[in-house]
Amino acid sequence: MDTRKLKYFLAVVDHDGFNRAAEHLLIAQPSLSQTIASLEKDLGVPLFHRIGRRAVLSEAGKELVGPARLVMRDLDAAASAVQALRGIRSGRLDIISMPSPGIEPLTSMIAGFTRLHPSVRLNVSAAFTPEEVINSVRSGSTEIGLAGSPTPIRVPGVQVLELEHQPLILIVNPQADTFNPGESIQREDLGGHRLIASQRGSLMRWLVDDALAHGVDTEIVVEVAHRTSILPLVLAGVGHAVMPSSWAPLAQKSGLRTLLIEPVSHLDVAILSRKEDLTPAARAFLAVAELHASPGPKTAGLPSPSIG
Repeated sequence: MDTRKLKYFLAVVDHDGFNRAAEHLLIAQPSLSQTIASLEKDLGVPLFHRIGRRAVLSEAGKELVGPARLVMRDLDAAASAVQALRGIRSGRLDIISMPSPGIEPLTSMIAGFTRLHPSVRLNVSAAFTPEEVINSVRSGSTEIGLAGSPTPIRVPGVQVLELEHQPLILIVNPQADTFNPGESIQREDLGGHRLIASQRGSLMRWLVDDALAHGVDTEIVVEVAHRTSILPLVLAGVGHAVMPSSWAPLAQKSGLRTLLIEPVSHLDVAILSRKEDLTPAARAFLAVAELHASPGPKTAGLPSPSIG
């Protein structure tokens, strides 16, 4: 096995097939197929199932993705280390993030990082649970992970830096804003209102379900998995939405009112990484993250007095 074969394997994975991968690699498709066949022979197992023109990862292929990325990343790290004294001039950093931390604090950290290291390419993939983030970092598929959880994340073998606590807020449907003036509401004030809810398993959905369980007469009118749909749905007058405060600036720029929901529930946001063997780019990103977290975990999206 050589690194060229692993590079070609990852290209097929990342470009969803042999034809696009060959175009990206600037090689002929038969040459790519022969290289992958040679890798499969080396390993003694098929890495892809050929279904028509599609290439679907086999179970063995799925297991190889993380280690292959780790090998290629370590090679990049070796090259980058030689240039470390001259600063981080190039490279790639793979990040995975859940939706709400992906708005903030990820946006601010990426802005700070790219100002310092403009030639490093960032690749941000999506996760929807802390477990997905943890598994991605542990397997080596990504170096940096951002996760939000109702309680602080503690994972053996993974470095965890707590960044901030995001209180849950209500993004108010302007067509049904019957709430009193002010910056906060009680959970029982949700009674009689229609809500856009995240899927079960999220802290936001837990708050809605908890209110329903305690007799608050609210109605879930839409359940969404893609949270990019939430602000457009609120703007369209479909309902209110319970979200972490990282969404507040974007909602307010869209002309929407936001209210703190009391008693306050927080989403604990943390950045995860391996404890060793990080690339210079990953170490530099963690340095930016530490500045974001200093002098301690912050509360995002709302001024401190309003969360008590």
